[in-house]
Amino acid sequence: MKARLPQGYGGGAGNMNSMIKQAQKMQEDMAQVQQELDEKVYDITAGGGAVKLTITGKREVKAIELKPEVVDPEDIEMLQDLLVAAVNEAIHTVEDISEKEMSKITAGINMPGMF
Repeated sequence: MKARLPQGYGGGAGNMNSMIKQAQKMQEDMAQVQQELDEKVYDITAGGGAVKLTITGKREVKAIELKPEVVDPEDIEMLQDLLVAAVNEAIHTVEDISEKEMSKITAGINMPGMF
């Protein structure tokens, strides 16, 4: 008795070669997009613009700018909270953009059992 595989499975060497080529193309596209994302620079603000943070796609903080009015020696906690908020917002922004760009590459790929 011959077993029947669900559609999309099997297909012999030709189907396997096609899947391998498709995976290699996707890997190349992902590497290119990742390089482009790594080179981008993002400016993120927090505290209504009181803190401006510059971060790269590699999640490296390049600069932090503070408005003079947020530097209050009597309220160091507020400044610390603003810095934490700015760094977290910057990281989340970079991660969200990276995830969206990568999902554009992997969307619609028909590789059973792979994704």
